[in-house]
Amino acid sequence: MPRVESTVVVPLDRDRAFALSQTYGELRYRWDPFVVEQRLLDGATAAAKGVRTWTRSRHRLQMVSQYVAFRPPEHVGMRMIDGPWFFGSFSGGWNFAAAGDGRTRATWRYNFTIKPPWLAPVADRLGVWVLGRDIRRRLAAFARACADPEIVAALGGEPVDADGDGSRRGGSR
Repeated sequence: MPRVESTVVVPLDRDRAFALSQTYGELRYRWDPFVVEQRLLDGATAAAKGVRTWTRSRHRLQMVSQYVAFRPPEHVGMRMIDGPWFFGSFSGGWNFAAAGDGRTRATWRYNFTIKPPWLAPVADRLGVWVLGRDIRRRLAAFARACADPEIVAALGGEPVDADGDGSRRGGSR
């Protein structure tokens, strides 16, 4: 199964970096160049394990995916339920690790299979190239958003658990 991933260190604590990565609506559209429209399904009001989402990309592709893991502020994982005909399977996830001084190392990963299987020897290489470029662009946009005072202010809150040790920064809440 092909895999693509990219990592960046951002100037936000894990709590807020995780929160930004899981935004929906106008805030998401401000930073994510891939997402044109996205919403939670089945009456869900917040992301959580088992929640399904619908996404339409800038490529006009649509996908319904489901959270298979949701562990703030460390990890989120999703898998495709229904999507573009050429994916046999598709999943993705974020991992967040404290990087010291209130920064976070964010890693975004995709795994996929192509169908029909006989096409995979060629399509896997193309998929790794296209999805690799896409994930790097999205993660770069995420890093810019993490440094954008207006976007960070829209998240609210103050730095918490910046060093991954349970301590707070910036005083009490």
